[in-house]
Amino acid sequence: MQRKAAVRRVLPGIAMLTALAAGAAGLTGCSGGGDGKGTSDAKAGGNAAAPAQPGKYRSLPAPCKAGVDSKKLKAMLPAADSLTPEQREQLYAGVADASYDGDRHVGCRWTAQTPEETRLLSVGFERVVSYDRAVASDDDKAKQVYVRRLTDARLPFPGPATTPSPGAPATGSPAAGAPGAGPATPPPAAPPAASPAPGGSPAAGSPAPGTPGASPSPQPELGSRVLEGLGTEAFLEDKLSPAGATAAQSRTVRIVFRTSNVLVTVEYSVQPAAPGTVPPSAETQDRARQLAQALVERFNE
Repeated sequence: MQRKAAVRRVLPGIAMLTALAAGAAGLTGCSGGGDGKGTSDAKAGGNAAAPAQPGKYRSLPAPCKAGVDSKKLKAMLPAADSLTPEQREQLYAGVADASYDGDRHVGCRWTAQTPEETRLLSVGFERVVSYDRAVASDDDKAKQVYVRRLTDARLPFPGPATTPSPGAPATGSPAAGAPGAGPATPPPAAPPAASPAPGGSPAAGSPAPGTPGASPSPQPELGSRVLEGLGTEAFLEDKLSPAGATAAQSRTVRIVFRTSNVLVTVEYSVQPAAPGTVPPSAETQDRARQLAQALVERFNE
């Protein structure tokens, strides 16, 4: 009887101690979860920067059709009269470049030959992807690729214009009236105009326009330069092959522009057949730029 009474007294005591221990553990767990783990997660989240969003473009259009309509192609690539309708259709359809990843790099080429000249056109699209967007976004990576190409072309980076205003003294020379400036030097007198020969004929030694021996005025060379208003940023290269006694000079215009995380390259070449013929700079550049502008609009759709 005494043993049974002792057991009855011990059991309620053990139950009470167990309940108290469980309650203390619960309080400790809540306190630790709110202070320790929550603080650790907050610190980790505060130190880690959110990765950049993917670039605007996730895929590339078909280069043989994107923005290259038949009207532009016929102006840039005149076909020989001897071609059949099927051959003309094949010419303007273009030939796609071999590509192992159509979402990263694609291109297309066209070739037109006539008795007077050969013309080549190529269009290439490259979608740039950053493999670590915590360090650089797709757009940032594409800009790096563009800057490398601009550097390879040896063109100046775009910046503020430094052209002096009219009437301003040249850099490094003191202005008129400034201390240390010498007396103003009058501009050299213009050479006298040649007097016409009696009867209104040109002066001796200068052939009349349209007569044998009269050389036409040369076409202006526009040259390579950075372009404004074409995509996010763009530049143009204009290269003329060296002149030769038997070979004609070919001209190649290459335009590279970036729109978000895609770089586009347009290359247009004109190779005359007759020696001494020089493809005009303005016309060749204008046609290449019109095509590039059409491609910008295609990507903006």
